[in-house]
Amino acid sequence: MIPYIAAMALVIIGFYALLLKDNILKKITGLALFSNGIHLFLLSLGYRAGGVPPIMQDLNFTRLASLAVDPLPQALVLTSIVINLSVTALAVSIIIPLYRKFKTLSVRKIPEMRG
Repeated sequence: MIPYIAAMALVIIGFYALLLKDNILKKITGLALFSNGIHLFLLSLGYRAGGVPPIMQDLNFTRLASLAVDPLPQALVLTSIVINLSVTALAVSIIIPLYRKFKTLSVRKIPEMRG
């Protein structure tokens, strides 16, 4: 129950930062919090108290299926963490020249960019 509450809190805080904060760096942090809340939720879904690793040691498939932890959410979250890190690094690398040009990270103060 506690991991679900923590996941929901992270998602709500991240969503708040994405929607209502003016600073681009705070928006990126909010996006990271939002995705970490999703990761925690997915890992909590795959958790089983007293679960065993899903490695076949004998030929009793039904016993293993009833005791094993689901590895799919773990694999999906691991992939998502790598993607999240790449997106965060790209976003930070984009805001560095933005700050150098406009001397602010405020969404409201940056003039309209024309390409």
